Amino acid sequence: MAEYSRVKSTKLVLKGSNKGKKKKNKDKKRKGTDDEAKLDIVGGWWCVSGFGEIAGTIAIEMQNNSYIHALDTGLFTLGAPHKDDEGPDPPEQFTAVKLSDTRVALKSGYGKYLGINSEGLVVGRADAIGAREQWEPVFQDGKMALMGANSCFISYSDDGDIVASSKTAGDDQMLKIRTSMEREVKHKDDLADEDRGNVKSCEVNYVWVCLESSCCLSAHQWSRDLRSVGTTHHCRMILNFG
Repeated sequence: MAEYSRVKSTKLVLKGSNKGKKKKNKDKKRKGTDDEAKLDIVGGWWCVSGFGEIAGTIAIEMQNNSYIHALDTGLFTLGAPHKDDEGPDPPEQFTAVKLSDTRVALKSGYGKYLGINSEGLVVGRADAIGAREQWEPVFQDGKMALMGANSCFISYSDDGDIVASSKTAGDDQMLKIRTSMEREVKHKDDLADEDRGNVKSCEVNYVWVCLESSCCLSAHQWSRDLRSVGTTHHCRMILNFG
């Protein structure tokens, strides 16, 4: 489908038509297509851009299509590169547990939490979350790094290990956190959620808002049939009980 978006379509221009207005609409459509193309998605795993998006099952990409890989020894390494349309393998998937507004814990598929030892080596051998098992994602200028409890950023060492040893975040410390959770669609208009859809769905949505706010005395009586009926007649009857 991406190939079709690049094809320019020609349309008849009628005399007296407002060319400026049509160009504006065309620019809006083109902008929307460009925004979708900017989404960094690989095999259904999209790249987070803020702390609030880190949740559920995640993967940490340190190089192009290469992810942190958990070993049964409790250590971690950089996995083999994947294809462009291929997501991370199960040993490269972790569970994110939010601890605060800035810190998160990571649990491997072996049921152990990622932490650091006294030498700055990233290990996954803890059964519970302690001070060493807390991580802070740092976002700046569209880039991201992951800081450990020792205030150092993680990277891939020459020995093949994942370490947290650098006090500063350079190119070697840049990474991406990807998640497979359903991406929340952000609407660009000012419509409330109850106003979306056709007339019938809007009516039902507003009646449910009424019921949830306890302004209707017969909520239990009517709530059973609202989703299947949802007509203006029923809406008015219920609202009249308030």
